[in-house]
Order: sequence, then C-alpha cells, then structure tokens
Amino acid sequence: MNILGISAFYHDSAACLVQDGKIISAAQEERFTRKKHDHSFPTNAINYCLQEGGLRVKDLDFIAFYDKPFLKFERLLMTYLTYAPVGIKSFIKAMPLWIKQKIWMKEYIKKELDYEGEIIFPEHHESHAASAFFPSPFQEAAIITFDGVGEWATTSYGVGKNNNINILAEIHFPHSLGLLYSAFTYYTGFKVNSGEYKVMGLAPYGEPKYKDVILSELMDLKEDGSFKLDMKYFNYCAGLTMTNRKFDRLFGGPPRKPESLLTQREMDLARSVQEVTEEVMLRVARHVHKITGQRNLCLAGGVALNCVGNGKIHREGPFENIWIQPSSGDAGGSLGSALFAWYQYQGNNRKTDGIKDSMQGSYLGPSFGNDYIARYLEKNSISYKQLSDEEIPERIADLIAEQKVIGWFEGRMEFGPRALGARSIIGDARSPQMQEIMNLKTKFRESFRPFAPSVLRERVSDYFEIDKESPYMLLVAPVKKEIRREMSDEEQRLFGIDKLNVRRSSIPAVTHIDYSARIQTVDKDNNPLYYRMIRKFDEKYGCPVIINTSFNVRGEPIVCTPEDAYVCFMRTNMDYLIMGNCLIEKKEQKPLDKDIDWLKKYELD
Repeated sequence: MNILGISAFYHDSAACLVQDGKIISAAQEERFTRKKHDHSFPTNAINYCLQEGGLRVKDLDFIAFYDKPFLKFERLLMTYLTYAPVGIKSFIKAMPLWIKQKIWMKEYIKKELDYEGEIIFPEHHESHAASAFFPSPFQEAAIITFDGVGEWATTSYGVGKNNNINILAEIHFPHSLGLLYSAFTYYTGFKVNSGEYKVMGLAPYGEPKYKDVILSELMDLKEDGSFKLDMKYFNYCAGLTMTNRKFDRLFGGPPRKPESLLTQREMDLARSVQEVTEEVMLRVARHVHKITGQRNLCLAGGVALNCVGNGKIHREGPFENIWIQPSSGDAGGSLGSALFAWYQYQGNNRKTDGIKDSMQGSYLGPSFGNDYIARYLEKNSISYKQLSDEEIPERIADLIAEQKVIGWFEGRMEFGPRALGARSIIGDARSPQMQEIMNLKTKFRESFRPFAPSVLRERVSDYFEIDKESPYMLLVAPVKKEIRREMSDEEQRLFGIDKLNVRRSSIPAVTHIDYSARIQTVDKDNNPLYYRMIRKFDEKYGCPVIINTSFNVRGEPIVCTPEDAYVCFMRTNMDYLIMGNCLIEKKEQKPLDKDIDWLKKYELD
C-alpha cells in the first residue's frame, strides 16, 4: 500500500511516501525551489518522493493532508468576527486565498496531481502526534505536541499504544506557547517562523529580568502547565504584527528593527521567554506523566525543536525515555499524516523493538551517485581529486586538524531543519577561532550563534553530561566539568556579547557561553562514512568531537544537489568540498562570475 503525506500552505511545505508502513522518502519543498520555508504546494517534493518509490500518482492508495482546512477556516473566521472591526486589513488580505483555494483542498489536490483516489485529513495535532509516536522505538508512550496553532489546538497531550494514538486534552488558540515565543522573536527583531532558534541561541547572553513580568502580566500559568495569555498585549489574532503598543510599554520600547545592533535588552528578553518556555514544557511533562503513568515520552510540534527545553525535560522530567521527531515542525506533518493513514486509519499492525526508531537517521531525501557528481564536475571544468572510500575518512580528518572548513555532501539529504552529516559544513571543535570564522566568513550569520558538535555515540558521556543518544541534534546537555576551563574573575564580569570570545572548554567551538552544547551522536549504522571519519579524527588527534553546521548560508535552505553545494562552496570561504568521492579544493577553482545566474550555468543536462 502506497500513501503520500502532504503538508502545505503555511510554512515548510513537504511530502512523504510511506509504503506498507515503511518510510521511503520525505523532503521539504524549499530544498528544490531554493526558497527558504517555502509554503507553496510541494510539487517538487512530491515528484521526488514518487520517483524514489518508483511510483506514479495512479499507484497511490491514499493521500493524507496534514490538517483539516475547514476547521482552520472556521478558526480564522471566528477570530476575525470576535475582534471586528479591528483586523479588517488582515481579513481582506487572508480571505480571498482561502475562499478561492485553501478551503477546497481535496479538489485542489485532485486537480493538481490528477488523482482520483481517497484523501484523508487528520487534525493538525493528530499529524504531529502521529509523527512523534509511530516512528518512535516505543510500543506505547505519552505524547506531547507544542506549536503555534493548528486548527484550534496549540498544545495537546495523549497516549500512543500499538497502532493507535488518543489525544486526551488540548489548549486552544489564541493561548499558545509557540505564538508567545514567536511574539518575542518578532519583538527582538527576528523573523517569525524562522528566527525562533536565534532567540534560543541568544538567551544565554542575557539575564531573566523579564521572566516575572511575563508570568504576571502576559501569562496565567497553572501548576499542570496549562495557561492563558492576556490578549490585550498581542496583535496576532487580528493584526499584521505579533505585538502591540501595550506590549511595547510593558517592555520599555518598540520592537528592535531587524538587522540593527543587538543590545542587552534583547538578550535579557530572549533569556526571559526561554526560561518561561522551559518552565511550561517541564510542567506539562510532569502533569502528563502523572495522568498517563507512561515511562516513555514522544514530542513533536514546532516548540519541540527547542532543544534547550527538550534537554530540561530529559534531565529533570519524570520520564525514563524521551524521543523527539527530527522534523518536528509543519514539514513533519506530512510524515505524521501518512503514518496516521497507515496505522490509525487502516488499522495495520505496529511492532517495535524498544530501541531503534524507524526514521533511518532522518536520511530520507535525494542522493546523488559518484557518476552523477563526476559528470557534473567534468562538464563544468571543475577541478577535483578522486578519493577511494578508504581514503576519505583519514583525508578529511587531516584537513579538519589543519583548521580547514569543509563542505560535506554525502548520501541522502536529511529530512528536517538539522544537518546531520549528509549536507553539513564541518570543522575543528578544538579551535578557539573556529566559531567566529564559520559564522562570519562561511555562514555569513550573527556571531552569537552557537555551533553543534557531532560526537561518536560511544564517547558522548566522556564530553557531555548525557548518557543517551541524541542522533537528531534535539537535546542540549552541559559540557562535562572535566573538560571545562574555569573563567578568570575579569572574564566572569563580562556582559552580553562580550562573553562570546572567552574559551570555555577543550572543545570551545561547540561550547556555548553557558557551558551547554546541542548534541548530535553519530553511530556506524545510520551514517557509516561520517562515523568512520570522526573515529579517524579521534584516533589521530585524540578528539571524537567535530563541528557540524548546516550546509547553507544565512537566508538560504540547506543544499540539496551537487549543483547547490558547489555554488554555496564557491560563494563562501570554505576551503574544501567533499561530494561523494570527489574532493574539491577552493584555491584550484576559477572564481564564480557574479554577473550570471550560477544555478543555471552550473547544471547537468
């Protein structure tokens, strides 16, 4: 049985193919169109998924769409009516597209794909819950979903058992943890639905000066984690912004202008909303454990990408085991809806071993063979050196030790927002300068942003205070005290961004200023070549940890094809690019001609 899952028309559109319960392929539309967070109908992602499965549209038994458009339309209409006449501009802007297209989703999908079969519509948080539980290694578990908003739900919890998920309780719009976080994302000058992770990265530079204000004025938080927001401070129900003038007065001024200088105020605001978010997540987890009595917990929804909050649940929460969907945001809804159709709608049997999930490392996107890569390089007269499979680990390990910045393009592209050693930029975690070099010269992004470590699974406890795997870079843990460097009195007196350049451990490039790290554990089963390369680095240079950041520059999606990778490589100050068995050195390349469209020039017929 072939089931296609689709998410579309909000942000991060995606498609997923499930065959007889196995995840065959999944990808975000942005990777093909090169438009970050592309929300359009995922035609390219669908075509890829079908091609990977050797299928045509007529071979599909079901299509599953990740939410219920009529329910979402009801929420929008009722919200506008509640706040009328305020919000008339937003209403006029939103309604034509809904009336012409979004509300008629079944007809739209059938017409767009020339499809005559059955289409099902799980609720948004059912899709999130399905993406969390069904691929997990657990036969039964508690499930929590946090996001901005689906149809009405913004937070939910339930229980998954065997092939069934049961949602037990929900918090409804406009009361939303995700939208609270997005309000502060907007207020601190970052882009909503895109810059939330920047707020999380900025938080350790600040103090929680506004935490009490948030909890006393913006939010009525109960012991069980349920909450209500005071909507007089927010504008997202009826306006075109997240916050209003009352919010400005409460926090001492207007929102920061995007790209303007970050001040201590923004750092303190980020720290405050981050600590509130962690508190809500932890209270909900404790309540859900008390109600369900489950040993295992599964998480999904956009807020489940808050790896600091996840780490707090992992360390301080009552659950024995935690599993987080690597594509927790709306893109993962495509996967969840397809698995919902297979297990819950069709009632098919589900059996797990309690250890291994079914995400295959989240390597579910396109791959490109050595023949394709070599033909592309030769067609475009790009100089390269051919390496054998045995040569790659040692050669790349040596380059890392030489302080080179390397683009790593191997195997199937990752599904989700994290690069996990398939479309990554890698470097030496031991280097005090590498964070600044890679942020400013390679990624062209804000200097405060931390980098994540990739660490051998069997060595993770030697460097970090965590004893479990974190294959999807969704848990933050403290760096071990044994490898930390104590700060001097003068260094401890530093404030804000001045803390950035203080060396804090023997792996300073991946140690955030609060001695934390967002960890990716690497094992030999899911990504053998990446594992062998890090192991070789450890054997030769005594460190099983390297820097891993996504293969893209600021404002662009992660690269998908060899063409994308080469152009990104040439537009940055990376030193080397390894694609398949082809090693490309920057100094041997001709400069790109900036006057022509390189995505068209550098192509393979």
